[in-house]
Amino acid sequence: MNDASIAKTRFRVGGMDCASCATKIENAVTRLPGITEVGISVSAGTMTVSHKGQAPSAEISRQVKALGYTVAELGAARPNESSSSRHVHGPGCSHDHGAHDHAGHDNGTSTGHAHGDGTADETTGHAHFDLDEGPWWSSRKAKLTIACGVALIAAYAIGQLMPQLGHWAFLVALAVGLVPVARRALAAARTGTPFSIETLMTIAAVGAVFIGATEEASMVVLLFLIGELLEGVAARRARASIRGLADLVPKTALLEEGGTTREVPAEGLKVGSIILIRPGDRVAADGMIVEGTSTLDEAPVTGESVPKSKSVGDAIFAGTINTDAVLKVRVTAAAADNTIARVIKLVEEAQESKAPTERFIDRFSTYYTPAVLVVGALVAILPPLVGGGDWSAWIYKGLAILLIGCPCALVISTPAAIAAGLSAGARRGLLLKGGAVLEGMRSVTTVALDKTGTLTEGKPKVTDIVSVGRPEAKVLSLAAALETGSSHPLALAILARAKADGAPVPPAMAAKAVPGKGVTGNVGGEQVFLASPGAAEALGALSSELKQRIAAFNADGKTVSVLLVDDQAAGLLAMRDEPRSDAIAALARLKSEGIATVMLTGDNEATGQAIGKGLGIDVRAGLLPDDKQNFVRELQKNGQVVAKVGDGINDAPALAAADFGIAMGGGTDVALETADAAILHGRVSDIPDMIALSKSVMGNITQNITIALGLKAVFLVTTIAGLTGLWPAILADTGATVLVTANAMRLLGWRGR
Repeated sequence: MNDASIAKTRFRVGGMDCASCATKIENAVTRLPGITEVGISVSAGTMTVSHKGQAPSAEISRQVKALGYTVAELGAARPNESSSSRHVHGPGCSHDHGAHDHAGHDNGTSTGHAHGDGTADETTGHAHFDLDEGPWWSSRKAKLTIACGVALIAAYAIGQLMPQLGHWAFLVALAVGLVPVARRALAAARTGTPFSIETLMTIAAVGAVFIGATEEASMVVLLFLIGELLEGVAARRARASIRGLADLVPKTALLEEGGTTREVPAEGLKVGSIILIRPGDRVAADGMIVEGTSTLDEAPVTGESVPKSKSVGDAIFAGTINTDAVLKVRVTAAAADNTIARVIKLVEEAQESKAPTERFIDRFSTYYTPAVLVVGALVAILPPLVGGGDWSAWIYKGLAILLIGCPCALVISTPAAIAAGLSAGARRGLLLKGGAVLEGMRSVTTVALDKTGTLTEGKPKVTDIVSVGRPEAKVLSLAAALETGSSHPLALAILARAKADGAPVPPAMAAKAVPGKGVTGNVGGEQVFLASPGAAEALGALSSELKQRIAAFNADGKTVSVLLVDDQAAGLLAMRDEPRSDAIAALARLKSEGIATVMLTGDNEATGQAIGKGLGIDVRAGLLPDDKQNFVRELQKNGQVVAKVGDGINDAPALAAADFGIAMGGGTDVALETADAAILHGRVSDIPDMIALSKSVMGNITQNITIALGLKAVFLVTTIAGLTGLWPAILADTGATVLVTANAMRLLGWRGR
């Protein structure tokens, strides 16, 4: 929506447990004047409202609260924020959505910076509260369920002691649970959702009273409330799974200013600030190390079990744990833009975009609920009218069918699994932009991968040292001495190898670069020149044997530097951007699953083939960005479903052309704008994991739909046959909803291979 007059305001909504909750809220808010679009993420518990002029916050709050939900304003949505709507068109399946009564929620328009009263912190763009916070038993939903249960026990006791009052006692117990449900049914009908589960529930319970089944009606309402309560608990768990990431970032940081250190709120850190991180501390912000060397445990953020050594110039993420030594870090991202905040935001937005299966079920449910009302009415009326059946018995069966027909389990079958799958993926560093991507990834037949930074580490390493007349360690020391202070990738590779091998690095005097030839200087009284093979050959310093070694290294795609001491060859250093440690196993796993792989690289043929041969992958080398895009299109013309994996920058055309573009990077560098998905932590093994996650989610959805429809079909037959009544009918619905939700929640434990 590009109209400049359209503004967006975000709200946190408490008590949303399934897709149908969103339908009711969307229908209610969309009816308000000036509202152009409503986007809802059930899993995140957020609502983004697009409106003309000033946000009608009080009216929005009134509409949402009338439906039994709690609401608080988060403030204006950022301009780049996704406006993808959670357009849900299923029948209402709302629950006792009142979550908690919080001070400060009455006007529903809390803003600003306070944290204890259900208000937002606009610094981070995320609310530091949850309208569902606190133990589950303290929620309004739980209190209503407990009150209904106590009233039912009391009614049963009264019925035993004073049988003449039993009917009236059960009527009171029924009213305790049914009146709030009926009020919500009325509110939903008034705001555009006439066929809600509350409507079915109210009709069935009131009908049961008229045919003398008051005890059963009150029991049915209690079972309904218990089912809702369980669903709410499961929804909270799903929500907490992704929001738990936010808790990894500490609340305070040690800020260094003017030689002194003081503790400040982490959310107030500005880009460029210098922070001190002690051993054992969690990192408070994304940043770059400016002083110190330490090992960082990235497991909480990336799932990587082996701690990583980091030193000056290395990037570190908020939420990781410093284990060894004090570090000074320059902040590179504000709290709202750090890796964890971006992951949470992306997942929340992804949960707003619907999977094709979910869209189909929503459309199906739109007709399903009215059809259930019609079928229930026909079952109640036709047999007595046509066949002379007993009115009371057939009305009872018709009411039971209304309860069996509740679409809760069916409607929640897909979004519950998608939300759990997206959350589980995010915790492993796999970000997918919505349900459609998560659902479709399982059909990939070919994975096309970039070489540099995707299959390889993206930085060269010293792979071979050849010495002539002196130890290898001495050759490495002399080369490192000349390269000290240089930021050239090959220089950094030599210095890293010297550090890894523990080779001493003596000082170099009068070191200087010789353009196009290498670097020269005086080390320990010897004139040392780290030269290109061409420069060394021009000096006549290469024997035929060394020339052969250089040619062999070049054939393997390696870059060679020649070390000359007093114009005599002292050694060779061969360097190459090496494959990632898990690349071979990951490619073999894809192949074993029948998925073809191909490497697309802009490098020369020799380098490309050398890497490809080691990895066992087909290679297309010497490609420009447009060539990569054309290659992807050729694969698609041949009927392949293509996932393109790249760094997301020079691969943008190919990523956009592929069926699924997957950006590979180190968190902040990921170009998610072009890609459909992202692998945050640079593991090639995450590619088959992402496809496996898609298959797991779709398998879970199939199970959920089978449970939802299967139980209904069984109880429909047994009800018409007179074998089961109202209690089993509501258990069929509540049981199916709880089973489906619990089954979907299993995905939260997904860990990949």
